[in-house]
Amino acid sequence: MAWASLAITIVVLDGTTFLAHVLMHKLPPAWRFHRVHHSDPRVDVTTAFRQHPLETLWRFAFLLAAAQALGASSRAVAVYLAWSALNAQLEHAHVTLPPRLDRALRVVIATPAMHRVHHSRVPRETDSNYSNIFSFWDRAFRTYRPPQAGSAIATGLDDCDAPARQRTSGLLTLPFQA
Repeated sequence: MAWASLAITIVVLDGTTFLAHVLMHKLPPAWRFHRVHHSDPRVDVTTAFRQHPLETLWRFAFLLAAAQALGASSRAVAVYLAWSALNAQLEHAHVTLPPRLDRALRVVIATPAMHRVHHSRVPRETDSNYSNIFSFWDRAFRTYRPPQAGSAIATGLDDCDAPARQRTSGLLTLPFQA
């Protein structure tokens, strides 16, 4: 596999993932399903797996279309998916990196502090920091919001705190409730 082809595939698929994520926030029917992911009141590595099955299909459709249009090899797609999955664990981890390290990493990748802003209960913060792997997408599309040093961020969604909504059955039916 040529390194240039691999790099192009990773960047294009990450840009496609960014677009799919933004659209999940902007299109009301898609948001209904993406709310399952945002309903987690405590963002940690398990949050990366908290997706409604129809959101998973949405994301897969975007990736499949981009990979086919690009003519990407299955190996390049596999490398992207593995990196994306690992980064999802990192960015959702309930950890605090040393401030200088976080700022340095944030120039290139989405860090836990950067992504935690995206899980804020404050809508203008939720509608920011959509990046999956590379943080430059948010800067390029003016959706970047830096984390405020030392500030605690309340995560989750105000209408999803009830224990019944946090159970598997509540999460699976959440998109279909008023």
